[in-house]
Amino acid sequence: MRRMNAESPRTTPAAGSAPGSPPGSVLRRLAVPGGILAAVAGAFAYVGSVDPNEPGHYPACPLFRLTGLYCPGCGGLRSAYAVVHGDLGTALGANAVAVFGYLLLASVWTVWVVRSVQGRPLRIDPAPSLLWTLGAFALVFTIVRNLPFGGWLHP
Repeated sequence: MRRMNAESPRTTPAAGSAPGSPPGSVLRRLAVPGGILAAVAGAFAYVGSVDPNEPGHYPACPLFRLTGLYCPGCGGLRSAYAVVHGDLGTALGANAVAVFGYLLLASVWTVWVVRSVQGRPLRIDPAPSLLWTLGAFALVFTIVRNLPFGGWLHP
């Protein structure tokens, strides 16, 4: 019979935990992604319950109020409201870029949770060319939605 040394007890990792890490550490690693999920879910629940199409509930976009021009975010609350209510067509019509942003952020959050469970950090290090491309896309989107032929992009 083999005697276990008190200095090196044998432990079996719990199901769902990273190899070699105690179960409590997995829960600690999931605390921040879980908090972010709770905050985003709360924000979407609020927007889903308070219709941005009704005047007086949310402040107007400052750029639109001062200049009459639509910024890249104009219609974002209306698209979030439509997403919460399952109306994807209306959401895309209000702000298609915002809908794709929601999907992108949900994907990044999912990768973050998986990596947290595995005990690996999430590293997001986009290339400068990607950042410039995204900035150029936002600029072109803003310009096109404010031109007469871009009326289909108005919120």
